[in-house]
Amino acid sequence: MAVDRILKDEASEEKGERARMATFIGALAIVDLIKTTLGPKGMDKILQSTGRGHNVTVTNDGATIMKSLHIDNPAAKVLIDISKTQDDEVGDGTTSVVVLAGELLREAEKLVAMKIHPMTIISGYRMAAEYAHSVLLKKVFDNKQDADKFRADLMNIARTTLSSKILSQDKEHFANMAVDAVMRLKGSTNLESIQMIKKPGGSLIDSFLDEGFILDKKIGVGQPKRIENANILVANTAMDTDKVKIYGARVRVDSMAKVAEIEGAEKDKMREKVKKIISHGINCFVNRQLIYNFPEELFADAGILAIEHADFDGIERLALVTGGEIASTFDNPESVKLGHCKLIEEIMIGEDKLIHFSGVEMGQACTIVLRGASEHVLDEAERSLHDALCVLSQTVNDSRVLLGGGWPEMVMAKEIDELARRTPGKKSHAIEAFSRALQAIPTIIADNAGLDSAELISKLRAEHHKEDSTAGIDVITGAVGDMAALGISESFKVKQAILLSATEAAEGLLRVDQIIRCAPRRREDRM
Repeated sequence: MAVDRILKDEASEEKGERARMATFIGALAIVDLIKTTLGPKGMDKILQSTGRGHNVTVTNDGATIMKSLHIDNPAAKVLIDISKTQDDEVGDGTTSVVVLAGELLREAEKLVAMKIHPMTIISGYRMAAEYAHSVLLKKVFDNKQDADKFRADLMNIARTTLSSKILSQDKEHFANMAVDAVMRLKGSTNLESIQMIKKPGGSLIDSFLDEGFILDKKIGVGQPKRIENANILVANTAMDTDKVKIYGARVRVDSMAKVAEIEGAEKDKMREKVKKIISHGINCFVNRQLIYNFPEELFADAGILAIEHADFDGIERLALVTGGEIASTFDNPESVKLGHCKLIEEIMIGEDKLIHFSGVEMGQACTIVLRGASEHVLDEAERSLHDALCVLSQTVNDSRVLLGGGWPEMVMAKEIDELARRTPGKKSHAIEAFSRALQAIPTIIADNAGLDSAELISKLRAEHHKEDSTAGIDVITGAVGDMAALGISESFKVKQAILLSATEAAEGLLRVDQIIRCAPRRREDRM
């Protein structure tokens, strides 16, 4: 009896078989939940939060679904983590990575039932993954040198990424936008300088890419509506001290005249500050905080456009884009970097007025304005476009490209099968299992499209036994199609990340033989 009392009262532990069962079951439950979102015919999920306002998210993005699930099962949490990592690393393939890891575990479960030790399975998986990686490396094509071809590759990748998302109907339009935006970045993967503004109204096809920078603000009253060759001072400073602020400050005075004197002094202080700001030789002043009527008046008299309350994202990006810095003191004008742009004007999008900065210093910057029927549609469009932008910016750096549509999985599966036949010992079972897990991805893509997956996959396998086949699943016609002709491409970097993360996650879960849960902390009664 004494031995059992190591853990606290309510702590639970599961050992050996039970623990392994729990990890497998948790992982498979997650996979079955998320696998219906895979591929061009994947469906969306509605996630409703239990918080105030019961926010509803409609999404197809694996990482978003995963982030919003609150799950008790430890194995499922591991899968959620890899999908988050995939989202941060490369931005796309969040669903695939979970599905692959889950399928690897599903296969492992059968092997464990055949009395093969988990460590043997792991070393088999390791071999298979490394081999698969080397196979992919041989099959990639790279058009970095030929600009037109490379752009065509990027367009194909963008179309492929978007075709499983809400934007699939207008994917030409959005793929073009995404490629333009990423090409402007000239190889940096910093997506900060691509800004997205969501404006409800219109339809998705009305979305457009704007060369300049758009600030979601109105221009104040009595101020110039357009400025050419603007010098912009971006600031974060308080411009609201022309009244006495009384927050428990006690001012004892003999008469009202004295209060007026204090206010006068404050006004003069403000006037000084505005003078200092004007002395920078600017004609546009953007402030993060309030600007009261008095200083605003002074700015308007000086012919300076003053914009108050620019949100923080907006102002950081504006400083980045115009080449200025955010200033908060104005005593020595020569040390402050001003931002520049050719033209500032007010534009209308839908019902709203916005301020548009064009001809900005940093040619990389641009703004994507999304229009759509409702907030949910816009949020989902933003997520989809963000996925596409991430993948494209990664591809611009690492320009190796693969075909899509289940082609890479089938290529890897075929080669891994041959490896399994060459490998002696029990490992070969694990290697074979790896190839079956890889084939699950095209199978699921076919299933989601309502096609006969068994039939299709066997056809596909036969195709792939010919040399250099480019066959994959063409979901639209529901048959085996030529991926190269259809222009379905994927970024090598994404595939590589999926392969490696999924294998590692599956290994991590296979090593588990015991799950220990801590006892909940008791709340002492303080009465």
